[in-house]
Amino acid sequence: MNPMQTRRRQLRVKLDDLRITMSDKTLNSAAQTVLSQYELSSLGLLPLGNRGGFSGAALWRVHKLVGDLCLRAWPADEVDRQRITDIHSLMTLARNKGLSFVPTVQRTFTGSTCVAEDNRLWDLTTWMPGAATHPGQVNRNQVESAFAALALLHRAWAPLPANSGPCPGVWRRVEAFRDWEARIRTCWFEFSANDPARSCAERAWRLLQVHADKIPSRLRPWVGRLMSLQFCLCDIWHDHVLFEDNTVTGFVDYGGVKIDHVAVDLARLLGSMVEDRADLRTAGLEAYQRIRPLSLQEEELVSVLDETGTLVGLITWLKWLYVDSKQFDVRTAAALRLKMLVKLVESWE
Repeated sequence: MNPMQTRRRQLRVKLDDLRITMSDKTLNSAAQTVLSQYELSSLGLLPLGNRGGFSGAALWRVHKLVGDLCLRAWPADEVDRQRITDIHSLMTLARNKGLSFVPTVQRTFTGSTCVAEDNRLWDLTTWMPGAATHPGQVNRNQVESAFAALALLHRAWAPLPANSGPCPGVWRRVEAFRDWEARIRTCWFEFSANDPARSCAERAWRLLQVHADKIPSRLRPWVGRLMSLQFCLCDIWHDHVLFEDNTVTGFVDYGGVKIDHVAVDLARLLGSMVEDRADLRTAGLEAYQRIRPLSLQEEELVSVLDETGTLVGLITWLKWLYVDSKQFDVRTAAALRLKMLVKLVESWE
């Protein structure tokens, strides 16, 4: 990178920082306006930023004398109000079936679960107690509790009669591999001198040169195969599961909910929470199956989606960081996510 390119990059970073600061002030003002729709404007409001996430959402903790609340500004590009309302209906359904780890969606004084303000959609839910655990620190009881809770949620959302079709999660992985072939495999990236993701990105690119072809070969038998489909979280990972001691107290962030196969959620949570610890993987799947049994075919699909999902994660982060030049509030956090995936794939070798 020549000095002019470096200077331009530094200028872009400064402008991005300025825009983030101005955006924060605007969002905090909008948050107060949104709370007035719930007649809660006089309560304490603590900005939390994106809480370590990468979706573009913003969060606030709303202090109450009895039971705090969580205010969420959905990502700026999420403009489908009906979709968010449908997600709220699914959360309410689960809550009404006794799943206390699902947040309760609050309604405005007009009865709506969604508010439009400052070119964003907003919602308000109960604040869920507890804290997430790190994959290296999670214990067997926590894993069993998490996968039992996931089974309860899947059972609550299971449609009657059952729907069937090709697994969308398989198609998403196929499309990611096509992206790898078309846009990433044969190119390389320009790094700034202080890029915290550089080392991991170089390792990820080299690993994909060796392992990426496993994606189409592993997925080929599943393309077009009819499977049972229902609403799934599709973005359930260890930071979205809250514990008090060994008990799950909250599943948070329902922004990824869509129709898919339950194996997508199982693979996502296994890869994130358990990684390559075989004993905990077995414990998690057994806890799930005590509530919602899996067929041998579904168990195999979990394994396939887990392996290919890790590789697709590497592709996605390289694309976001160096092809799409996606901006993150904290790039070091993005680098950490990439590092976790790199270490997992390196353990295969």
